[in-house]
Amino acid sequence: MSLHDDAVLVLKGYEDEAELRQVYLDHLAARPDGMWKACETGHLTASALVIDPSRGQVLLTLHRKLRMWLQMGGHCEPVDETLAAAALREGTEESGIEDLTLLPGGPVRLDRHLTPCAWHLDVQYAAVAPPGALEAISEESLDLRWFSYDEVADVADESVVRLLAATRARL
Repeated sequence: MSLHDDAVLVLKGYEDEAELRQVYLDHLAARPDGMWKACETGHLTASALVIDPSRGQVLLTLHRKLRMWLQMGGHCEPVDETLAAAALREGTEESGIEDLTLLPGGPVRLDRHLTPCAWHLDVQYAAVAPPGALEAISEESLDLRWFSYDEVADVADESVVRLLAATRARL
């Protein structure tokens, strides 16, 4: 199965945000290249909010290009067999933490936002860090930092706050 086909199945199974979900499905129906950065009108991306529920913390990256505290995430790549695999790869690459585990149940949220390259139709997952995990800054990040759940609204934009709320509701 192609990544495009997996994305369609994942989105059809996602029961929240019906209107936005349909925007994603319509995009994929119209654009066979809609998974890839080369699709200049917009493309699906995958992200993972890295959390440590035992400590009530979230790991955010200070994005090098956007200069904002965000969850880990980015463009899908040919090595990604599924959206979940793309989110897990991005989470691992950008956090430096091995053995992340995605929360069961599929995506936590969808978020459509304009970036310098195009519209990102982000499929957002949550990933649990193993006990004692040590983060390592990647080349895409200026900084990595653990924030308590209560601190996130003070440093991140509303999309991250909504992702954290949806993640906490699923825990």
